[in-house]
Amino acid sequence: MTNPDPARRGATLRLVLGDQLSDGLAGLADLDAARDVVLMAEVREEATYVRHHKQKIALTFAAMRAHAARLEGRGVSVRYVRIDAPDNSHSIVGELARALEGGDFERVVLTECGEVRLAGALEAFAATAGVPVEVREDRRFICSHDRFRRWAANKRELRMEYFYREMRRETGLLMHGAEPEGGRWNYDTENRRKPAKGVRPPERLKTPPSAMTREAIADVERLFPAHFGTLEGFGWPVTVADAEAVLEDFLTRILPGFGDWQDAMAEGQPWMWHGLISTAINLGLLDPLDVCRRAEAVYAAGAAPLNAVEGFIRQILGWREFVRGVYWLKSPEYGRRNFLDADRALPWFFWSGETDMACVADVVATSRDNAYAHHIQRLMVTGNLAMMLGVHPDAVDDWYMTVYADAYEWVEMPNTRGMATFADGGIVGSKPYAASGAYINRMSDYCGACRYDVKGRSGDGACPFNRLYWGFLERNRGRLRDNIRLAMPYRTLDGFGEAKRAALLAEAEATRLALGATPLADNPE
Repeated sequence: MTNPDPARRGATLRLVLGDQLSDGLAGLADLDAARDVVLMAEVREEATYVRHHKQKIALTFAAMRAHAARLEGRGVSVRYVRIDAPDNSHSIVGELARALEGGDFERVVLTECGEVRLAGALEAFAATAGVPVEVREDRRFICSHDRFRRWAANKRELRMEYFYREMRRETGLLMHGAEPEGGRWNYDTENRRKPAKGVRPPERLKTPPSAMTREAIADVERLFPAHFGTLEGFGWPVTVADAEAVLEDFLTRILPGFGDWQDAMAEGQPWMWHGLISTAINLGLLDPLDVCRRAEAVYAAGAAPLNAVEGFIRQILGWREFVRGVYWLKSPEYGRRNFLDADRALPWFFWSGETDMACVADVVATSRDNAYAHHIQRLMVTGNLAMMLGVHPDAVDDWYMTVYADAYEWVEMPNTRGMATFADGGIVGSKPYAASGAYINRMSDYCGACRYDVKGRSGDGACPFNRLYWGFLERNRGRLRDNIRLAMPYRTLDGFGEAKRAALLAEAEATRLALGATPLADNPE
């Protein structure tokens, strides 16, 4: 990377973060390539505030290096600080301060960052920088902060489905005049097929690591050897061209089957029919609205059914934009929510994968090997289990942030503290997504070879999800009994009688302890 002339008098220092690798970044909109300097920095603070998966760090470093080279190819002066640079301060604020000390800059321009933690640090930096610091809105999202606040104003409940409809109307995606294409807003009921015997997911396009990417991989293996995960088989897209190739392959070959099987799980099949583009979108290599419009075009051409395209667009235009809006609307208080008073430690098998629960072992293995698992694996296997075990939401947040390559706090926290664990008390989801083994058996092939009996309700041989389910409801009766979406299971639970309910609660407690979900009070560290 170049070492720009520090004496560019009157220049602007422009910060580009590791997830801001977009040509249309607001902070670069009026860049003067002849005078301005772009600052990019690989720092330990960002790589270790949680012990990110090795593939997440390698992906980010490789993508940053490729983006810096791309900017330089356009004549832009880039001050690039590598992770092993001897004078690296290892914080974004520290690198901004070093750059200002070494040059005659009249201002700093940056695009708002995605996480409250870093936003606070940058705000403090701006107060003492000695030059004006301009923070610009990140326009790469479809819904701005102001737009989301207007939508959320005076609403007793924030429901993604109604936000999603509003976004459909505003963007015109899958609309037929004022009405949704096909006459329905949501085809979720047609997205729940379990693959029939003999139906296997298609082979997926992987991106062979370039020499620059291999160098980033080697740096991570050398500098972060104790971090979770493996770097073997790394194949994430790290450039715009890479990401475009993966997206095009998905749209032409994979999308037609996405609708039917987007919720399905199969042992040893991590990708199924999913897009594998969340990392590229979150890094800034793909534009989310453009992705949605291109998927819509596939439907318009008759190359993919409506339930596939609507379901895919809903994940981006609906969920992605919604959880980002919730995060910024409710933070920082949102990150302290613990509605169910969960107070247990995260069992070790979430890291090791050493468990006889076939579904959990497979999801942890694919998370370790690929820094990825799809949304039902995250929600209904690991998230569902963590919630029923009563794991403290801080530990759940930390785990999801650590193990997934597409995890950033703005998207991770509302999905885990909201959807997966109901720690937010219903801001994101209308009910806890607690489920017994029957759900996993219905949507996967995990249970067939599992040591546990998915139909067993009690005893050591019964599926732990079954042994935890009724105890979870009974333990949280005071908090959940009035939730209208849980009326049926609570009527069933009430019909068991007091003695049986006490027995279910006791067995659930024994199961929690046996699985390693011990009270945090017993684990002060």
